[in-house]
Amino acid sequence: MPARRTDLVVEPLTPDRWPAFEELMDAGGPAGRCWCMAYRVGPGYRRRPADQNREDMHGVVRRGPPPGLLAFDAEGVAVGWCQVTPRADVPAIGRQWRLRPVDDMPVWAITCFYVRKGRRRAGVMGALVDAAVDLARRAGAPAVEAYPLDATRSPSATSTGYAATFAAAGFVEVARRSPERPVMRLALTTPR
Repeated sequence: MPARRTDLVVEPLTPDRWPAFEELMDAGGPAGRCWCMAYRVGPGYRRRPADQNREDMHGVVRRGPPPGLLAFDAEGVAVGWCQVTPRADVPAIGRQWRLRPVDDMPVWAITCFYVRKGRRRAGVMGALVDAAVDLARRAGAPAVEAYPLDATRSPSATSTGYAATFAAAGFVEVARRSPERPVMRLALTTPR
């Protein structure tokens, strides 16, 4: 597993950072189609024009709070993205039987990643996970969840990350409703 990156600057996606996010998503691949709307609107995002998904995400960013984080390299180029929000902000995630809520805890959810081609397997995702945990903790979230693939069960590429990355950050498996996709959680506060 790559070491955690310390040379990246990770910042919330605010309206002033929209151009950097837009350039990153336009760099190619499925991210430029989805614009991180899949868990906000459900599978219908595929039937919508990419421009509608882009504009809807732009609206989310304009309204705030920031829906995620951007990782910037030393030259100020956005090299990675992580959507992290209260789970309630991504309601379509609960429509998937394998990702339905584990309990009624108001967790934050890490739902999507995109790392620029040429920057993958270099610790960008680990830096984004660390920053996502910090953001959720500062916001007072009791826990943060992720829905990665287990690479030992599925060789698929994924925009949700791999279980090993989250385990290295201290997440533990709290549910597994399908062999390849655990629900992983990191407690941020001590239950009373």
